[in-house]
Amino acid sequence: MPIVRDKKIEVLFTAKQIAKRNHELSEEIALGDLKDILVISVLKGSFVFAADLIRALHKAGLTPEVEFIYVSSYGAGTTAGKVKLLRDVDSDVKDRDILLIDDILESGSTMNFVRNLLLERGANKVAIVTLLDKSMRRKTEISADYVGFECPDKFVVGYGMDVGHAFRELPFVGVVTGEA
Repeated sequence: MPIVRDKKIEVLFTAKQIAKRNHELSEEIALGDLKDILVISVLKGSFVFAADLIRALHKAGLTPEVEFIYVSSYGAGTTAGKVKLLRDVDSDVKDRDILLIDDILESGSTMNFVRNLLLERGANKVAIVTLLDKSMRRKTEISADYVGFECPDKFVVGYGMDVGHAFRELPFVGVVTGEA
């Protein structure tokens, strides 16, 4: 069990498992019906997954444009169940096929907010890819088109996901289990 910042981390998904799944996801996406793809990564947690997946998409023969959107359902300026747009995309999404990348799909409120925003702006289609799916936590009618892994009902860190801005750098997904 790795020890990081004096904390024991139980590994749920190894770097090797994640890399393999990114390759598989990119192949699935390449075989899909998305055209003229604009990838939009939901910040902050998805940045590592998005970077790896975008490179895998390139290897699979796709040439997406890449954008970022920053939303929050946590912290200052938000209330329970509300999502706040903190930084918008620069690109026009009208008539585009969007591949929305997020790290984890839990309640669904963030993905629902972003998907609806893009569709209201005229996106042709919005497909969702998530590294982790916590379907047992869903509070809205939404599902991902592409899922890396089903995630147990645990608070996870690593591979871009954090607790208090820590552990994002880990090459795997894990659970902090206690002090070392």
